[in-house]
Formats: sequence, C-alpha cells, structure tokens
Amino acid sequence: MTAPWNPELVSFQIDRSHSTPITAQITATLRAAIIEGRLRPGTRLPSWLDMASQLGVARGTVKAAYEALADELLVFSAGAAGTRVAERAAPKPVETKQVDIPRPLQDLERGFSLRPLPFQMGVPAQDAFPAKLWARLRTRAVRANAMAPVGPPDPRGEPELRAQIAAQLAITRGICCHPDQIILTSGYKNGLCLTLMALGVQGRTAWVEDPCYPVARTGLEIAGLKPVPIPVDAKGIRVDMGVRAAPDAALAIVTPGQQAPTGVTLSPERRTALLAWAEREGAWIIEDDYLSELQLGGRAAPAMAANDPAGRLIHIGTFGKTISPSLGLGFVVAPLALAGRFGEVAGYLNPAPNVTTQLALTDFLADGHFLRHLRHMKCLYRERRDALHARLDPNIVVDAFAGLALVVHLPRGYDDVALAKRAPEFGIAPCPLSVWYANPAEAQPGMVLCVTNLRPQILDKACDMLATLIDEGAAGPIAAQAA
Repeated sequence: MTAPWNPELVSFQIDRSHSTPITAQITATLRAAIIEGRLRPGTRLPSWLDMASQLGVARGTVKAAYEALADELLVFSAGAAGTRVAERAAPKPVETKQVDIPRPLQDLERGFSLRPLPFQMGVPAQDAFPAKLWARLRTRAVRANAMAPVGPPDPRGEPELRAQIAAQLAITRGICCHPDQIILTSGYKNGLCLTLMALGVQGRTAWVEDPCYPVARTGLEIAGLKPVPIPVDAKGIRVDMGVRAAPDAALAIVTPGQQAPTGVTLSPERRTALLAWAEREGAWIIEDDYLSELQLGGRAAPAMAANDPAGRLIHIGTFGKTISPSLGLGFVVAPLALAGRFGEVAGYLNPAPNVTTQLALTDFLADGHFLRHLRHMKCLYRERRDALHARLDPNIVVDAFAGLALVVHLPRGYDDVALAKRAPEFGIAPCPLSVWYANPAEAQPGMVLCVTNLRPQILDKACDMLATLIDEGAAGPIAAQAA
C-alpha cells in the first residue's frame, strides 16, 4: 500500500549552529515521524535531490540520513519506486506487572557504582588514585590498540602484561613463575571461578577459614562445593582441625599474608603443615593474596606460592585493592602442571578482559609507577589507620588491625547487620563482622572499619557518626534482646 508524502506531517528544524550534525538532525526528525505514525508504512519519501533542495543541504547529507534509517529498518529502498517507510510490527502492550529481581550481593554491598563512604570496604583511596597519569597511559593504550593487528587476543591476557606481572611478583611476593602460568582475570571473584572450573572439583568439600570473606564461602556453594569452616587463631587457620573435620577435602582457600578479617599472618609451621596435607591428599590450596604487598606493619610476608615445591598452590591476585577496582583486572598464577589446563579454560570459557586496560597497566608496571604507588599508599594508609585509632570514641575498643581496616567488637546483643544497613543514613558504611563467620548467630558482633577513604577533613565527622550509630543501636530496636 502506498501513502503520499505530505510535508505538513514532518516539521524539519535545521539548526546549523547546533553541535548535532545536520545528518543526525534530519534522521531524528524522520525517525520521530515514522515511530509516531505520522508517516505511514508505504509512504514514499522525496528523492535525495528533492529533499536536499527543500532543506537547503547537500544531497549526500540526505542520502546519509536515509541510509541511517534503513540501518534501523525504518525505511527501505524500492529501486525505481524510491525510498519508502517500512512496515513495523505493532508495539506490544506494556506490562504493568511489578517485577522484583533481587540485586546480587544485596546483603554484602549497599549498592554499585556509588560514591564511597567512610569505613567502606574494598575501595582504595579515591583521592590518591593517579588519575592524570592513568588517563595518559590509557589514551596511549587506546591508540596502540586501534593500530594493532585485527585478530583474536590471547585469552590468557596480553603477553607483555603477563611478563610484567611475573617480574613484579618476583620482587613483591617472592614468586618465581613463567609468564604463561599467569592468566588475566577481571578480579578475585573471576579468578576463583576460573580456578574452580579448571580444577573440576564440583561435589567435593573445601576448607574455608572461619571467619572468612563471605563471597568465597557462598561462591563455593554456588559452584557446587561444600565449604567446611575451619577456625582461625593467632597463627592462622587450624590445619589440624581441618584434617580432623575433612581430611579428603579437594581444596582449601586461605588468606595467609593477612587473614581476612582478623589480620593475622599464617605461621611458618602452619604453612608447612598445610602444604604437607595438600601433597599427601592430592588437594589444592587457593591463596587469596587480596592485599599483595599492602601490609601496613612492616614488610609483607612472602606469598605461600613462593615456596611450593609440590606444585599444589594456586595464587590469586587482584589490582582492585592496590590500584582501583575500576580497572577490572586481576590474575591467577597456576601451578606449572596445570598451566595448560587453565589456559584452555580461559580460551573456551573465561578469556581475559579489556585489552586496552591491559596495555595501560603494562606501561604502569614497566615504568615503575606501580611500585612507587604501593610505597605511597602504604604510608598514606598507615597514617589514616593510626589517625582513626587515635580519634575513635574511647568506648569503642579496637580488637585487631586487619590489613587496611580496624576490627572493633560490640557487646553481646547488638545486631551488627542491622547497624550496617542503617549506617548509610549517617553517611558511613562500616561492614558487619558477624557475616564473616560461618554461623553469624554464634559470632561476636562487631564492625570492620576500612581506613582507605578517611581523609583528615572527614575523620571527625565519620567517627562521631559511628559513635552515634552505635549508641542508637544500644538504645533502640537495632540491639537485640540479650539472652
């Protein structure tokens, strides 16, 4: 069916002073007329020459607008019969039913892409990120990537970056590895997923520290493993209790450098016992090196992967804590015997992300910026930790220095989870301690207070708000009835 062109149905407003190109202005006007039904299917549009004459523009400008509409399937070329408006399916009625899809990690994260609040975990100092330097390196990387040969990238990650990471690990963590043992990931969670797929241990049991990072425990369950909580004391994970509870476990996830959230370092004796168990049982040890060299109390302990003669250890690192989570980059160091297997899994199911960011990070490492940044951040975080410790309300007792955080305990009867949910109303975001335990009902309530974004100008207010929150918790419904 053919409908005549009626110029009164389409009101063109060409603004040559506007930043929007004239082609885009013409396209937008015709698109709106078609979608709103003013131009019916079958309507023949004026020829390029006629439309150009009417609008006082070049014929090529009109041609480009028509081609853009054709790409959107709004018009089609009918040859000698000109360009016509295409038939469009009737729009489906809008569903009025309310759909409630739970947000992931809603019990652990207050939201995503939000401005960090004081005490918030997992976010490095926003004011100390080398933004200008990173912008320059990333701009250079965009150009380099645009000029690179068009072909599939290495799913393990850019070779130069993996070589730089291998060199850095030798310096900062004492790990000697081949670059092809390194697989780039989008962070710790992605590294854990890659590892579990490569090991193929679904249906088995796994040791987890108690307390431990809640994501690791739940992640194992989602992956089809049964986590077995093993207590942690002043020397780290109780290997002897792990052997008694689950001697045939497929793997153990540990944070030996700085246990999360207690901050203790796994003792040499426990390291030896853990490696001996893994070799004896054919089990695997996953080392979550979440803070790398960022240990505030002197030199960081060497990574467990630095002394793994039996090749039973998988090392997972991330640049999210040391540089920024916005990079979306981490890495796994696979044992030599499994490097090929990890590469296959990456190639088929889990390729390394974001080549441009990889190229920028390569230069950041190669030019020495990373080590300088680490030194600066250690000094800055140490100052902020000590300032927080000195400024806290005397009634708030610090139980431990845990990496980049202070752990404080609350009296029995407090609901620290409810406190944490209310905290953003006070402009702060501490993490509840009880969720780190396998059984929160039996855990000591408390708060984990990250120091990274406690700038001096907001320290006093943040500490006052924390004290107010805890006081209100003691007096109101946030505190549970003591047994």
